[in-house]
Amino acid sequence: MNKTLKIALTGAVLLLLAGCGKLNFDNDSGSGSTSTKAGSFTTTGTNDSGTYQGIIQGGKYKTSQARGLTLTQNNQNGNTFNVRSMEDGLQTIAQGQFATDKYYFEEGQLLTTATTENWLARQKGKYSKKNDQDSFADNSLGLNPAKNKYNDSDANKRNPIYLQQILEQDYMVKNGSSFSLGGVAIALGMNSVDYFQKEKYGATYQTNISDSKLTSEGKAMAAKVIQRFRRMKKVGNNTPIIVGIYKQTKQDSLVGGTFVSYVVSKSGTNVSNWKSVDEQNEVLPVVNGNKAINSTVANNFSDFTNQIKSFFPTLAGITSQVHYKNGALAGMNITINTQFYGQTEINSFTQYVSTAASKYLPSGADINISIQSVQGMQAFVARKATEKSYYTHVFSSY
Repeated sequence: MNKTLKIALTGAVLLLLAGCGKLNFDNDSGSGSTSTKAGSFTTTGTNDSGTYQGIIQGGKYKTSQARGLTLTQNNQNGNTFNVRSMEDGLQTIAQGQFATDKYYFEEGQLLTTATTENWLARQKGKYSKKNDQDSFADNSLGLNPAKNKYNDSDANKRNPIYLQQILEQDYMVKNGSSFSLGGVAIALGMNSVDYFQKEKYGATYQTNISDSKLTSEGKAMAAKVIQRFRRMKKVGNNTPIIVGIYKQTKQDSLVGGTFVSYVVSKSGTNVSNWKSVDEQNEVLPVVNGNKAINSTVANNFSDFTNQIKSFFPTLAGITSQVHYKNGALAGMNITINTQFYGQTEINSFTQYVSTAASKYLPSGADINISIQSVQGMQAFVARKATEKSYYTHVFSSY
């Protein structure tokens, strides 16, 4: 199956399942063929040299304890786009340190639920309350600052929650009949906006956090995180550790955030040589008088949208997540919501979308177009950055 289609179909399924709660893979032995056996271990296999093989132990995919709870910790930023883009972005960073042909991927197994809760907590202080949401935690391990006297009154003077999520990914190496830890990648999900209530069940207010403050706080936390991982027996002093600082978007954003910088600690606890990440995300069409990052890309999308709507005027809406890397367009995820779902209509519409995309959308970037109705995904159109023609697939029924 076309690689782009496989990625998009998997993403569509995950989107549907994520809405129902935490994903559970315990009963899933992996849809890919197992290509390597090592005792009680198998791997998912891969048909792409640029992706990691996952590890399956005892016929089950091992999930991470930490991932599920970071989504709603502290009743904060519950934007699921942040979760997915942070996972994908961290793995992209990891590929620069852990080669996909030498390392295997495993969901983070070092951070337990209790440890993650403790690290996400506030430090205990003079203004802490017994009913604080993080009162269950060991506050001596909290990476977020203690409350100050303005925390329930002044959005600009209060100490906000900076760290919202912690994501761990483990990169394993094969040793004989089993696997051992070869490297760790950690993402610190930092709030660009901290939401709070002055009284329980009251109105929600927000504290805006500048990029400079977000970054400085993240770097200080990264140093502590590396020290703590070094004390873990499975990590020790010489296991490479990557820590990335991820800037989360607002709660109501229709696109995830981006990494702003990362550091690689090859040994010890020294943290230096931070590397900047130049990435931007936006949603098209822009609203509320905002200016598009790239006017040419925005105009191309507008021309594509107008062409589609002129052919099928009953569409419910067309939006696009747009990703830029180092100032250049890297990808577009376009969603078309239809008000019709007759099979012949979808067939014709999909063909027309492919033709319009070839004519109006930019070249040299990954393009994924999902066609949806109230009944779910109806069709998919995609093109890789290195390709000229689009692949199409219409979902049918028996």
